Order: sequence, then structure tokens, then C-alpha cells
Amino acid sequence: MGVLEGLHFDNLALRTLPVDTKDGNERRPIPRACYARVKPTSVKNPRLVAASPSALALLDLDMSETDRKEFVEVMSGNMLLPGMDPAAHCYCGHQFGNFAGQLGDGAVIYLGEVINSAGARWEIQLKGAGLTPFSRQADGRKVLRSSIREFLASEALHHLGIATTRAGCITTSDTEVVRDVLYNGNPISERASLVLRIAPTFFRFGSFEIFKKPDTQTGRAGPSYDESRETEKEMLPVMLNHIIKTYFPDIWEDIPVHTDQSVGLRIKAEDRRRNMYLEFYFEVVRRTFQLVAAWQSVGFCHGVLNTDNMSILGLTIDYGPYGFLDRYDPEHVCNHSDDSGMYSYEAQPGRCFWNCEKLAEALAPLLDAGRARAQLDALYAQEYHRTYQRIMRQKLGLLELVDEENDAALVEDLLEVMHKTGADFTNTFRWLAMVELPPTSSHSSGSHPNGEASASPQAEDRASNGTSTSGSGEGAFLERILSSLATPQELAEAAQPRMHPHSLRVLLQFSHNDLLLASMGVTKDMLQQESARLQRSEELKRLDLAAKARADAEAWRGWLRRYRARLQQEVDAGADACRRIATMNGINPRYVLRNWIAQQAIDAAEKGDYNQVHRVLRLLENPYSDDAAVNLDANIGSNGKDVCKREMQYDGPVPQWAKGLCVSCSS
Repeated sequence: MGVLEGLHFDNLALRTLPVDTKDGNERRPIPRACYARVKPTSVKNPRLVAASPSALALLDLDMSETDRKEFVEVMSGNMLLPGMDPAAHCYCGHQFGNFAGQLGDGAVIYLGEVINSAGARWEIQLKGAGLTPFSRQADGRKVLRSSIREFLASEALHHLGIATTRAGCITTSDTEVVRDVLYNGNPISERASLVLRIAPTFFRFGSFEIFKKPDTQTGRAGPSYDESRETEKEMLPVMLNHIIKTYFPDIWEDIPVHTDQSVGLRIKAEDRRRNMYLEFYFEVVRRTFQLVAAWQSVGFCHGVLNTDNMSILGLTIDYGPYGFLDRYDPEHVCNHSDDSGMYSYEAQPGRCFWNCEKLAEALAPLLDAGRARAQLDALYAQEYHRTYQRIMRQKLGLLELVDEENDAALVEDLLEVMHKTGADFTNTFRWLAMVELPPTSSHSSGSHPNGEASASPQAEDRASNGTSTSGSGEGAFLERILSSLATPQELAEAAQPRMHPHSLRVLLQFSHNDLLLASMGVTKDMLQQESARLQRSEELKRLDLAAKARADAEAWRGWLRRYRARLQQEVDAGADACRRIATMNGINPRYVLRNWIAQQAIDAAEKGDYNQVHRVLRLLENPYSDDAAVNLDANIGSNGKDVCKREMQYDGPVPQWAKGLCVSCSS
């Protein structure tokens, strides 16, 4: 492993792409450029909060380097290493469906690109490094709580096997910034903090939107737009060629076009280029759909899926108001400013699809937009639906047979039962490994016309009467799931409309007036959704606890009958019980970064105790582990704040949904 001074910088992006002729952090439009050079603003008394060994290893840096004063000075922006060439990236974006014009790195500074000992290229950035030309009305700073959240989330998703940018370390300082945390007019002073971010590149969809003509709705244009489109004609091929050649080498093809070539040869060369650009676009779309399928499978909500937050490499990028599902709710919104639920959990796949459409529009001058759009639906089916269903089959331990239609229905029905009963997303899938395979049947399995095995009559009989001859842990699963479900009051509170019920009733009186609704930023669809939420909330408030318990038990037993029948198919096809459990426990995490876990680490860190950040990081580095020592070392319960009374010395009441979750003693 190397040292800071040994980092080999090769800042290819700044050598290849246009850079603004003016340096400095003065807020301004940046036309005809992808970057603007700007230096980090120093902070007072910087100190290390935490570091990720595996992320720093990408740069060949050993953890012993974090003990050095020079390390902290560099990672806080107070000192530059030889070879660093700090700059901020210019990009635009569609935010909540509307084109916002120039955005750019308002709080992030590119330090350079490191080539490690394996020859891999890693761009490194400091987030929270001070003013840039793109800071607009902000101060270019980040605080400790947001920095810890980004650091932990980046590493959490990485260890879950989901493509993401990485976070090498967090530093904080005595430099103060003012923030209105609760947006209630009572600002407080917080410590300026920084995160070292690492990725092959931070180019995003919005990087290609800098040439956009004035938007018909917002009137905003990209900073590099001109009526002649000459800037776009000159810059866009350079940008695309750099990105494809550097990050998509399997697609790259050097296709020279010379003026002395014949017309026929030039046309053929241009066609080959368009095909290359089209294949690049398809690959970006594939990675994007695979990424959102992975998010859905672990209950991750990004929160701000604007085009400027979509990586061209298919990475999770720009962690803001993200969240992991606790109780399964497809309408869950983790961003409190998302009044319409545009970026809800269930809306994420469709939103990524829309963003891919916007990317095609941005690249239209150089690719066949018609072919690009025509392939979107096919790619969505191939990459999103198939990836999602493949993962969900594995989460259910269905490994031997593929019955796409019936398996998809089984998954959807499970999610519906989880939603109606108030089951925890992560724990439900983890606990399903307790349901053992039924015994091998003596009959010969039937088959579908397509050659796939069908459920046997014996399996259907056992499923219909709810019996199990295997002595499995199904009873234990039911006991655990039924004892952890949300109460009617909890579900009623979660189902409340996002707007005040009185405001909703007033707006419903004007639902026939589209112009009036539009002037208030409301649509009929929003009103219908909010009305449905209000009705569901009121129904749940009237639901008796005992009645809910009976209905919950019936719903879960009904789904388990179908699941057992499907597992019988697996047995008839030669399923191996050990392989099934290993697969399920290797894809259904034991731990995810729940909001309360992150907040617990933040609360301690803001008091100067960074140990909890280290503990949570260790927990997240082993998300599939059932090792009680990992759980207890982190000093947190499995699914609630310190819920284990015996091991955690917790004297408060154990929440209903958290009972039986301690992996050590089940108290």
C-alpha cells in the first residue's frame, strides 16, 4: 500500500475537455466549458471523523495514512498534493420534471484522477470544499450530519453489492456554517465538514444537457447553448468520445473522418460513429435499469432522481434525503420536499426511464433518436424487469425453476401482504429462510407446455390445507412476523395524505378547474392519490387491533400456502436446502442503514464522539452476517434503538414491531 505523496495523478478530463478560461470561485455562468478551475476553501482545525479502509484501498492508501496530519490537511482541502488540479464540473439537470438550467458542482471540487497500482482510474472529489462558480446562493459547505449520512450510505450500498460512488473519509472542523435545520426560521451554527468521494467519473446525465435550448416551460437554457448550435457541434463529440474511450473501452472504436475521403466513405464513417454512440446510450440505459432494480430489491429510496443525479456509469450518486424502507410502503417518500411523491419508492423505476428519455434528447444530435427511443421499452423489460425478478426469485430461494408469470405474481402478492399488514421489508425477506423446503414427493412432476415444471397435486393439497409435513421453521416464521407487524394506528399515521386534510377537501371542490389547480402546483391525479390516502387512513383508524391480528394471520397463512406449493416445485426439480438458505442469506441483508441508525451515529458525532460512526461502518461492512458479536459490538439492536434489554441494558419499553429481533437472546 502507498502513501499520500505517492499518489499518481493523471487528470485526463481536464486535458481532454474544455475548461473555462477564467479561474476562481466567483458565481457565474460557465459557457463552452465542462469544468472551471477553483481551489478548495480552507477550514479551521480540521480533524478526521472516520475512514473506509476498502475505499481508501482503491487509491492504494493504507489506513495508517489516516493518522498523519498531512492526510487530514489534504482531505479537508487545506493542502494540495503535487499533481492535484482542482476544478468544479459544469452540468445542468431536470429537477422534479422541470429543466433548471446550469447547476454544476456547487459544493464539490474535483481534485484529480488517481491511477492506482492495478492501472484503474479513480476520480477523487471533496464534497463541502467551499464556494465554486456553481454555488448559486449557497456557501459550498456541508455539515457533519449530511457528511456522515453520505459516508455511511456510500459504503452501505457498496457492501450490499449495489453500484455506487465510494466515500473514503470524513473530516470536520471548527469552521462554522449556519443552517436552518428544521426550516422553521431558527438557524443554528454547525461545523463545516467534508467527504472524500471516489468514482471512476462523476459525469452524469445532466453533463450532456449544457447545450439544451430554452425550455418551453421554464425558459431556462443550458449555459453552452447558442442559436447556431456551433458550440454543441464542437463540444458534444469531444465529450462523448472521451467518455466512451475512457470508461466504455469495449464500445470505443476509433473512426476517423477526413475531408479528403470520398462521400461514400464519410457517410459510412458517420454511420459507424452513430452506431457507437447508440451502443453507448444503450449501455448507460442497461446499467441504469439494473441499478434501480437493485435499489428496489433492498428497499432503497434515493429521494432526488433528477437528471443531474444520474450517473452515466450506472452508479448510485449524490446522497441527499435517501432512506431505506422499514415497514414496506410502496408510496414511501423519503424527501420531505417531494410533495407529489414523484420520487417515491414505487416511482423510482419509471423516473429512471424518464431520465433516460431526457438523456436521449441531450444526445440526439449524434445518435439516432428514433432508434434510441424505440429500444427504451425493450431495454426496460429486459434489464429492469428481468433483473428485478431474478433478484426477487433469489430472495425467495427459488433457484431451480423459472416460472416468470407465476413467480412475479407470488412476489407481488407477498409485497401486498407486507403492505397491508405493516411488515418490515428487510426482516421479512431475511426471515423467509426459516421456511424450510418440503419433503421430496414420490410422484413425477408435471410440466407446463413450455417444459417448466408445475406444482404437483400433492403440493397443492398440502398448500390448500395449510399443513406442513417437513417439521420446518414455518411456525417460527409466522410467530416472528405476526408479532412484529404495525398496529392500525401506526398504519393510519403512515397513510395520512401528504397535504393537510382540510386543504385537500378545499382543493377537491375545485377539481374540475384544471387551470386553477395548475396555478397551485396540483393535478387531478395528485388529488385522487391524496383522497385515497385519506380514505385509507380513516379506515385504519377505525380498525380494531384484534380484528387486524386475525386478518393479518389469515393473509400470511394464505400467502405461505402458495409459497409452500412453489417450494414443492423446487424440491421436485432437485433443490438443495443448504444452497437455498445460503443464497437467501447471501442476498437478503440482515442489516441496512436505517435512518435511526444513521441518526444515532450523527447525534454522538455532533457531541464529539466518533466511535459510533466507526461501529456503524463495521456493521454495514457485514450486512449479511448473523454474527451476534457484530450486532452487539455496534451497540445497537437489530431493528430498533437498543431493543435488547439484557445485552444492551435498555430499560425502556420494547416497541411491538421490534420484539424478538435480538440475534443474541431474542428478548
